[in-house]
Amino acid sequence: MIEFRNVSVSYPLPGRARRAVLENLSLRIDRGEMVYLTGPTGSGKSTLLRMIYMDLLPEEGVVQVGDYRSDMIKSSDIPYLRRSLGVVFQDFQLLPDRSVYENVAFTLYVTGKSGAEVKSRVLGALARVGLSHKQKRYPHELSGGEQQRVAIARAIVNEPWILLADEPTGNLDPAVAEEILKLLIGLHRQGMTLLMATHDYRLVRTYPMRTLAFMSGQLVEVDPRTL
Repeated sequence: MIEFRNVSVSYPLPGRARRAVLENLSLRIDRGEMVYLTGPTGSGKSTLLRMIYMDLLPEEGVVQVGDYRSDMIKSSDIPYLRRSLGVVFQDFQLLPDRSVYENVAFTLYVTGKSGAEVKSRVLGALARVGLSHKQKRYPHELSGGEQQRVAIARAIVNEPWILLADEPTGNLDPAVAEEILKLLIGLHRQGMTLLMATHDYRLVRTYPMRTLAFMSGQLVEVDPRTL
């Protein structure tokens, strides 16, 4: 359902030089899997996630997500691809002047939904992350863990089949980070495909799943208990 076939991508450096980030990468993640993506900062974790929602296209090779292929997709089709994905970031990216309800609903409004459908979906998403009682609060009134729960609700309100989480516990203390991971695992167990980039090896060891690690420029599968 997510496949990289011989994918390479690089970034420009001063002058004409370029720095390779991914080289000849092949990878398959099946629908319903949960996969950790680990490696040091700058190793390519966020780049790989960006290529799944096609914010970045490969220089060589093909990325396929469901029925969408990077070498064939039209720019007008990318928003439709992204509606099948949910993305959670480390820094929450909530709108500070909007309530919890409005932050989650915003995702639906930009896709043209309105009225009763928005209310039903937003309340359902907030219930799934345990924040039904905070729908009228604003981001500054919430803890870091609660803000991340709002971000997760926003990511799942369109009922995506893939959830991408880019260091979702990076700004949280260990106890709250564990709560957020348990929430994400719960969503996975309800049928969602989950790909989570993280450098929190403690969590990976405690809740082991299939784990891919960037090592010496290559992406390899590792035993999470050895991290």
